[in-house]
Amino acid sequence: MTIEPLLIAELAALGLCTGFLAGLLGIGGGMLMVPFVTFILASRGYPSEYTVKMAVATSLATICFTSLSSVRAHHRRGAVLWPVVRVLAPGILVGSLIGAQVAAALPGKVLGVLFAAFVAFSATQMFLNRKPAPSRTLPGRLGTFGMGGVIGMLSSLVGAGGAFVSVPFMTWCNIKIHDAVGTSAALGFPIALAGTLGYIWAGMDLPQMPAGSVGYLYLPGLVVISTASVITAPWGARTAHAMDIRPLKKVFAGVLYVLAAYFLLR
Repeated sequence: MTIEPLLIAELAALGLCTGFLAGLLGIGGGMLMVPFVTFILASRGYPSEYTVKMAVATSLATICFTSLSSVRAHHRRGAVLWPVVRVLAPGILVGSLIGAQVAAALPGKVLGVLFAAFVAFSATQMFLNRKPAPSRTLPGRLGTFGMGGVIGMLSSLVGAGGAFVSVPFMTWCNIKIHDAVGTSAALGFPIALAGTLGYIWAGMDLPQMPAGSVGYLYLPGLVVISTASVITAPWGARTAHAMDIRPLKKVFAGVLYVLAAYFLLR
């Protein structure tokens, strides 16, 4: 398998930017990774029906690695509520596997529209900085399993780690924001693992896939982006602690609106 140097450079640049912004703004890398990986693959003439799905699968796979380092840091601070992880994880696993199969069955254009809606929603939340008011406790085991299924399915559809749903949900259920973020980081691994496996299974034996693909998972993208993002994520986190990032979040929300518009127009 030979990968052209320009492609490696493009993926590395994306990984460096994604890692830095994830550390700086506390966002999931999928919001940047999916549109740009889609663009990179589409520019090389790969079938448009596959490119969005490959980008989502590759984004999920990178979360398998980034979530492990993130949850380790949160666990050291005592911010991971493992009992909550245990009750949400089974539903998340089921929902992620189902979500990958649903995404694989959808036309690429429909999946692109769903991703655009996710990015626009995330941009609005970032711009307004809205947080749900705590008003209840976690539901019973069946309700928590169902909510886990919803989180897993939505995350698998858009290539995200689930924090865009799980953090507001846990905050609404009277879990402190720092604990909600730490617990969400722990939930990112089962979301990413089940979703990635689902995309690999759904994309097996498809024709015209790029070299280095396993199902819908684009291995060169996974290796290069993950390696590069690990380098810059700590730098972004240090920068965040040294400055007021609230104005930057509003600017980045504007960038996300542009990305959402790109997906709708294409």
